[in-house]
This record gives sequence, structure tokens and C-alpha cells, in this order.
Amino acid sequence: MDSNPLVDKAEGNWHLTRPYVLIVTGFCTVANTLQAKKRARQAVVRNERNNSMRSMFRTYIKNVVKAIEAGDKAKAEASYKAAVPVIDKLCNKDIVSSNKAARHKSRLNARIRAMA
Repeated sequence: MDSNPLVDKAEGNWHLTRPYVLIVTGFCTVANTLQAKKRARQAVVRNERNNSMRSMFRTYIKNVVKAIEAGDKAKAEASYKAAVPVIDKLCNKDIVSSNKAARHKSRLNARIRAMA
């Protein structure tokens, strides 16, 4: 029992400190019940999905910004029209807060209108 790294030897406690460790794609949690194990698995999947959606959000914004910086108003407007539904969808799913979504849309639209 001395070789087990999960045993807490401090102050004479010889119980297992981690009865269940779930390691999936670098995510580690201490789950004791079936419900906690399932929630840990779900958290991993949802985290990956949310990160993917946040990345998509940034990509659509970058496409609009690149078109604005290139000075192509038609392409900027087209990119903006493609980005708005994506931003709204992520806002409705609580991936991005409503204030952040509104701020990005407003600033991008203002930059497009300011183009000559």
C-alpha cells in the first residue's frame, strides 16, 4: 500500500484520496457517484463544442475585419451579413453574452458604414 500514489499518508490517513478519476482528453475530475461521472463526461463534450463555436465566432469576425482593412466594401458587407446570423445563434445558445454580440455587431457595422 506504500506504493499507491492515491493514498494520503499525511497525519495517518490511509484512505484513497481519489476514489474515481476520469481522464478524458486531458480533463481530470474526482467523481464519486454515477451522476458525477456522467456530468464529467458531458462537461468534456460540451467544452469541446463550445470552444469550437467560439472559434467560429472569432473567424467570422476576422473575415469582416479583413475585408474592411482591404477596403472592399462589398465583400465587407457580404461577410457582415454572413456573420450576423452566426453571432445571433451563439448568443441564443449562451456561448457569447448578448452584450458582447451586440457590441461586435455594432462596431463592425459602424466600421463598414464609415468606409468611403
